[in-house]
Amino acid sequence: MLIAHSGDGAGGEGWHCTPVTRRAIIGGVAGAGLLEMLSMAAPLRDGAMAEEPAENAARTLFTADDPRIYTRAQWRARAPRRPTKVRRRPPDHIIVHHTATANSEDRSLAHALALSRLIQNFHMDKNGWDDTGQQLTISRGGIVMEGRHHSLKAIRAGGLAVGAQVLHHNSHTIGIENEGTYMSRAVPGSLWRSLVEVCVWLCREYDLEPSKAIVGHRDYNNTSCPGDRLYARLPELRRAVATRLEGSPSPSPDHPTGPEDDLTGDTDLPLFPPLGDLP
Repeated sequence: MLIAHSGDGAGGEGWHCTPVTRRAIIGGVAGAGLLEMLSMAAPLRDGAMAEEPAENAARTLFTADDPRIYTRAQWRARAPRRPTKVRRRPPDHIIVHHTATANSEDRSLAHALALSRLIQNFHMDKNGWDDTGQQLTISRGGIVMEGRHHSLKAIRAGGLAVGAQVLHHNSHTIGIENEGTYMSRAVPGSLWRSLVEVCVWLCREYDLEPSKAIVGHRDYNNTSCPGDRLYARLPELRRAVATRLEGSPSPSPDHPTGPEDDLTGDTDLPLFPPLGDLP
């Protein structure tokens, strides 16, 4: 578990992380619902329900040209405690995070949607935040989900649904939570490919230059997030996004790019997502 501090109604903004081992909390997670089975819902495509079968949707590659994002309604989000602040100006930085949860081998849609609920419950119930902290979440299977309320609407309008993910910098940044812990483990290829495409999409929507805009959480705050392995790949991420923005075609499911999936799970990692900063 990571205990962090957020400004959601607390005067500050962001995370400061203190690790607690899996063994210390494993007894309390049986009811967390991470493996809860859900009815399969089709993803949104340009605001409308996709017509492909739900069981195939989870394996469909996210691309900036055809962004398929599971909405809060689809992962059954709770209502926020207070209305989300939406700014009519774009963010200037994309913040890459990791969830600091176990590196699950489950790539299913059910797992991804349950992960979003777990994060929201933790942020709201343990953290005291109004809602999920980050704007977007990517599962280890590459499934992309809306986080904070109104995030998708704000992105499509060129604005920002203000979250709670970076101390003192929530009002001008947008955050992407990447499922897993990447201090020593490699990033799964499915997650990496979606992360590249999500950053391409955001750079297009906000007219951002990837070499300057894409940063890690630790670039702003004193934290290990997004993990040594993922942080070390941020220069590669910036280059990959820039190449796509220059006109390279998006990857296809038949010819994916990026590293092979690392299916090795950690055995002594936190099971809960980061908490926010409490006063």
